[in-house]
Amino acid sequence: MSDKEKDFDLQTQLQEVIEEVNDSSMTLGLVGNYSDTDETRFLLTPEGSGLLTSSGLRLLMEKGAANDISFSDSSYREFGVNIVTKAEALKADIVLSYRPLHAHDIHKMKKGAALFTMMGSGLFDVNVIKALLDKDITCGCLDNVLSHNDEPVFANIVDEIDGRGSIIYAQEFLSYMGGGKGVLLAGVAGINPCEVLIIGDGTVVYSAAKAAIAAGAYVTLMNNDISALQRAKQICGDNLNTIAIHPKVLFNKVKSADVILIGECTREFEFPKNLSPALKDSVYLLNFRETHPSISVPRTVAMALSNVLVNFFDEVIVKGGLHHMIASTPGVQAGMVTYRGKLVDKLIGSFLNMPSVDIKVMLAAQN
Repeated sequence: MSDKEKDFDLQTQLQEVIEEVNDSSMTLGLVGNYSDTDETRFLLTPEGSGLLTSSGLRLLMEKGAANDISFSDSSYREFGVNIVTKAEALKADIVLSYRPLHAHDIHKMKKGAALFTMMGSGLFDVNVIKALLDKDITCGCLDNVLSHNDEPVFANIVDEIDGRGSIIYAQEFLSYMGGGKGVLLAGVAGINPCEVLIIGDGTVVYSAAKAAIAAGAYVTLMNNDISALQRAKQICGDNLNTIAIHPKVLFNKVKSADVILIGECTREFEFPKNLSPALKDSVYLLNFRETHPSISVPRTVAMALSNVLVNFFDEVIVKGGLHHMIASTPGVQAGMVTYRGKLVDKLIGSFLNMPSVDIKVMLAAQN
């Protein structure tokens, strides 16, 4: 055999080894949003996908899945992503979907595979949970996954974007182009700024308050927990006005508000329906439990979540696979809905009247 033939034979063997390694690497499947919903958000950008493929993962993305964030299939293909049919993407070892999959799509997944998604009403559907259990799917809710410092990092990102986006919504509504009276949130010389009333607690509320203050509005935050109001003041600064919820005070603030944003209070609170007559005709009212402004900036959502997902899967690789990651990481355990054919989310189990088990007990029994 000549030296040229030996070199060719060596290159052929090397290519076969590379293909064998690639064929055996973990696959991630990216699926798009269902067309019958208003969901636009997505989990990975092309650049984020490229960081994962460079780590040795194989990415299979449903054709056109990233259209909602204005990225073409070719943008992902440039970073090593394989563009496939939805059925092929669902056959990956780990499937990523922003909203929970429908039961019929879960049945198309590989038995024993994994699914990661954001929280949605679909996870409280008995048919969806039964499909996950039938297929032995390990399903994680990213909203509930905790970082190493016990922060719900995925949920915080979306809440922050929702909060900031709500002020963009409000300004557009008040403007002439948005059908409003044509006013700015901010005041100018000789004119008072608009009044923004925010009710609630948490990242989405704090982010809305900071954005409204930055826009120049007069911002009041109300809650039924004084300690939470103290924390809000520390986070948002002295320009935030904080008031405890009392019926008369709430009535007066509602009556003068140009913008009202409603979130979750520390203790249960429902906006009184009898206050509706007190609202200004031109008021902008948004309830964060019903509206998610982040759907209007889905590319920003994808960019922010990609950063966290890249770190997440890097750790999966370092720890030797997803199940090793789950077993050794309490923060990931906190986000699991089903694990190896068992329902491990007590809230969903209680809601659906289905038996659930403690994932820590399951892991301890396996060890």
